[in-house]
Formats: sequence, structure tokens, C-alpha cells
Amino acid sequence: MLRTLSAILVLGCAATACSPTFNWREVAVEATGLKAMLPCKPDKGSRTVPMAGRDIELHALSCDAGGATFAVLHADLGDAGRSGEVLGQWKTATLANMRGAAVRETPFRPAGALDLPQSLQVVGRGQRADGSAVEGQAGYFARGSRVFQAVVYADRLKPEEVEPFFAGLRFE
Repeated sequence: MLRTLSAILVLGCAATACSPTFNWREVAVEATGLKAMLPCKPDKGSRTVPMAGRDIELHALSCDAGGATFAVLHADLGDAGRSGEVLGQWKTATLANMRGAAVRETPFRPAGALDLPQSLQVVGRGQRADGSAVEGQAGYFARGSRVFQAVVYADRLKPEEVEPFFAGLRFE
């Protein structure tokens, strides 16, 4: 009996020690048709922000894992013709908020997204509010009148952490 109990405790401890930091799961982004891969169970939130010359409800799914913050944000502009303009403004605002600059920009269009010149994946470096260094990688894209930002922030970005996140973005 003692041997069995010891074996169960050892297996329990081993299972806990082996639990992954990144527990990747597919998440449906409500009312958008977008599927995303996130490394942890996301929290949901929303707030009203100025976009496209008016106040728009911005929705977010976000979680923290392995020292990084992962988020998918989206808003419905009600006008697909403004999507490119808003994506460009969103990129500029994000870099300004992290008091940083883009290090690299490449085209980015998840399957099913609009083909816009402003659909980009941007890697940037900057500072947090407390002055500590931060790296960010963000993808900006649109579908219909809905605009999206998928972003990861960390002290230092690691390809094995960001690649599954961005590769997992797709529309149904």
C-alpha cells in the first residue's frame, strides 16, 4: 500500500513538473470568424476607443505565458473602406505606446483576410511605462469592416513562442 501511494505521489509530482508553460489551444474570436492559437486560457475584455473618427468598441482576448503577453484585438468599423487607413494608424499608435520603433515590417495576411498594403507584421523594440525594455511583434489585418491586431509583448521575443501564435491565425 505504501509503495502504491509513493508511486502515485511520484507520478503526480512528475506530471506537475512536466506541465508545459505554453498550453496551446485553438480559440474562436467571437462574432468574427477568426480562429487563433493561444498558449493559455484567455481573458476577455472590451472598451471604447477612438477609431476612424468616432468611438468604436474594441474587443480583446489576452493571456500571459512564459513571461510574454499574447493578445488578439478587433473592432468593427462599420465601413470596410476605412480598414487600411485604420490599420496604419493602429500600427503607429502601438509603436508610440511602447515608445519604440519598427525593426522589421513584412506583409501579413492570414487566410481569408483582405489583401491590403497596410496588412503587416511588425517587429518593434521600445520601453514599458516603467522604463524596462520590451519587444513586440504585431500583425495587422482586416476582413470586411472588421480590423484586427494580433500581438505578443515580452522582454525578449523567441521564435518558438511567436511563430505558433501568428501561424495559427485563420478565418473559417
